[in-house]
Formats: sequence, C-alpha cells, structure tokens
Amino acid sequence: MSSDHRRALVLLALCGVFWSTAGVLIKLVTWNSGAIWAARSLVAAVTLYAVRRPSWRNISRYEWGAALSLAATTGLFILANKLTTAANAILIQYSAPIWVALFGQMFLGERASRLDWLTIIVVLSGIGLFFMEHLTVDHVAGNLVSLAAGVAFAANAMCFRKVALSGTAELPTDPLRPMLLGNIIGTVLGAPFWFVGHPPGLTGFGALLALGTVQQAAAYLCYAWAIRHATALEAMLIPVIEPILSPIWVALVFGEMPGPWALVGGAIVVGAVTARASVGRKR
Repeated sequence: MSSDHRRALVLLALCGVFWSTAGVLIKLVTWNSGAIWAARSLVAAVTLYAVRRPSWRNISRYEWGAALSLAATTGLFILANKLTTAANAILIQYSAPIWVALFGQMFLGERASRLDWLTIIVVLSGIGLFFMEHLTVDHVAGNLVSLAAGVAFAANAMCFRKVALSGTAELPTDPLRPMLLGNIIGTVLGAPFWFVGHPPGLTGFGALLALGTVQQAAAYLCYAWAIRHATALEAMLIPVIEPILSPIWVALVFGEMPGPWALVGGAIVVGAVTARASVGRKR
C-alpha cells in the first residue's frame, strides 16, 4: 500500500468521526428536520467556498451526479428518520456498500474482492447487533426511504470517485466543486422549511454552526482528498464507524448508554473495518 493510500484510509476514518457528531448536535437543535438540513448545508457551503472558490464552467455530468446524489443522501436520510426509527434508517442506509460492490466494476472498473464482501457481511451484522433492540419491521414507507438513501449514498461515492478519476496530471479535477454544489442544492431545497415553526435558540444555532463546519465541511475536505487515492468501496466501508460512534457521543453528553449487544456489535464493526484496512496495507 502506498503512503497516499494509507493516508486516504486514515482520512476516511476521520471523515466517519466527523460525520458521527450529527446525532448529538442535532439533538441540541429544536427545529424541524428540513430547516436543519438547509441550515447545515448553507453553513457547509459557505465554509467550503471560503476554503476554495471553484470555477463553475464546464461542470461534467459526473459532477452533477455527485452533487445531486449528495443532496439526495442527506435529504432522504433526514426524511427516513421522520418516517421510521433511527436504527432502521441507519442500518438500511448502510446497505450502500452492497450497491457499490455490485455496480463498482461496471461503473468504475473496481471489482469487489472476497475480502470486501466478507467485510460488508460482518459490518452489516455488527450494525444489526448494535441497533438490535431498536430495530422493527414496521414503518414500511420509512424503510423504503432509508433504502433509497442507501442507494443515493452508494451513487454518491461512485460519482465522486468517477470525478476524481476523470482528471489528468496536467488538469486534475476537484471533488470539492460538486460537494459545494450539492450543499447549495440542499440549501435551496430545504430553505422553505425555515419558515415552519420557531427557529432554535443560541445553543441550537451554535450546534448548527458545528454541524456545517465540522460534521459536514471538515468531513468533506477529508473525503475530497481521500477519494482520489481510495476505491469507492473503501470510501463506503472505512467511514462505517460513523453509526457506531454517533450513539457513543450521545451517551457521553446525554447519558443514554448503549446496551451489551450494542457494545458487541460496535466492537465487530470497528474490528472488521480495522482488519480490512490492515489487510489492504499489506497488499
């Protein structure tokens, strides 16, 4: 494994850590989900634009695909959490690595290995154990929305990887451009919800600022660099520590401690992701 590949895996893990702060931060915002989506997207877009101001000329279809799938992923996941349990939404959305494994070769020429498939099975089993006490077969509509979020999440990873691969040494592409565009789309689509209900207080606005700068923008900066040197499937599997870490932050802040099965499931997920990265390093 090259040093760039190793650094990419570390950044993807860091990306998962940043993403995992969503649960505890959203709990601090007393606003509707659509308004939170739009506000978070706006702060993220402003932060990314401050870091880099891309040209808007000659946006490729893959960049549009990455931007639209990014907006769809965040919007559908928030909607899924309104229609089904958070456990169902997380577990079903993280079916995304399956879609990448199935279509990655056709779309990117990146074939999933037996190790990749084994990691996917172990990871999904671990997530299932982690949320076992809260999973339900009810809420069919919400579960279908969660599945759509998983498909969008997978499409997002493959489109961003395609964007990263489409550049040349003389003219490299910038994955930050579709990330910025995706957040602008999310802001525009979610902005009408700002006028529904009462806005949050000072604590809520502070949490929204953290959601946009840390949970989204900082994660995207890590992801933008990593996607150049890691496969689309790695970009799905390594950050999968996100749903495990998210309840841990909630437990530390609000005292909502996970049960014993959750601890076992979390250990399985972290172990599987670590093992996958370690084996990859030896190749």
